[in-house]
Amino acid sequence: MARVSTNLSSAAQRAPAGSQHSAVERAERRDRAARRFERNIHTSLAGRLGREIVSGIYPPGSLLPNAADMCGRFSVSRTVLREAYSVLTAKAMIVARPKIGTRVRPKADWNMLDPEVLSWHLQTTPTESFVAELFVLRQMVEPEAAALAAKARSPATIDGIADAYRRMDQFKDGAGDLIGADLDFHMGILEATGNHFLTALGGLIGTSLECTFELSWEGASRIQDDRLHQHRGILEAIRDGSAELAKTRMTELLADSMNDVRQYLKQRDAAREPAAP
Repeated sequence: MARVSTNLSSAAQRAPAGSQHSAVERAERRDRAARRFERNIHTSLAGRLGREIVSGIYPPGSLLPNAADMCGRFSVSRTVLREAYSVLTAKAMIVARPKIGTRVRPKADWNMLDPEVLSWHLQTTPTESFVAELFVLRQMVEPEAAALAAKARSPATIDGIADAYRRMDQFKDGAGDLIGADLDFHMGILEATGNHFLTALGGLIGTSLECTFELSWEGASRIQDDRLHQHRGILEAIRDGSAELAKTRMTELLADSMNDVRQYLKQRDAAREPAAP
C-alpha cells in the first residue's frame, strides 16, 4: 500500500503544469455551476412561497412553519431556505424575529410595484379589487402620458406606436402576440413623453400593464374591433398633436378596459361555482 501511495505521489509531481491548471479550471467550473444551481433553487423557492403568501395559504400576520419543516417539505438546505427568505424580506413580504419565527407582513407593506410580486398575483387568482388597483395606477399615469406624447410629437416614437398598433390589428384574431403588441403600444406612449422619470418607471408600469392586458383582452374577446378603434384614435390624436383629445381617449379606453376585466372575472367566477343539484 505504501508503494502505491508513493507511486501516485510521484505521478502527481510529474504531472505537467497545464494538467494541473486544467484541473483547477474544472474545479472552478463545477463551483460556478453549483452556485448557479443553488441560485436557481432559491429563486424558484422564493417564487413558490411568494405565490402561496399571495394566494392566502400563509395570510398576513401568520407565522411560517419552522425551518426544519420547510426544509423537509421542499427538500432544500437551510442555506437555500435562508436565501429564499432574503428575497421575500427584500420585497417586504415577511419579517424574521428572534425566538418568534418568520411572519408574513401586512399586505399594505408589500412592494406591490415589484415585478415579481405583481406576477405572483397574476399567476394565482387575481381579484377584481387587485386589478382595479392596477387600473388606478394606469389612470393616474397614462392619460397624462398620452397628452405629453402629443405635445412632444417625436416622429421616431410615433412611428413605434404606429407599428405596435399595426401588429395589434394584425394579431387581433389570435394569430400572434396581441398582448405583446398592446404592451409595446402603451410603453411607446410612455417613451414618447420624453420624460425621464416616466421612462424610469417604465419597467414597473409595464409589469402592471402586462398583468391587466391578458384579462382585459379575454374580457373583450367579442369586441376587439372597438378596442382597436380606440387605440387608433389615441394614435391619431398623438400624431396630430391634440393633447387634450389624446388624454380623453386614453381615459375612455382605460375605463372600458376595466369593464372588460370585470366582465371576464364575473364569467370566470360563475364558471367555477358548483352546479345546482
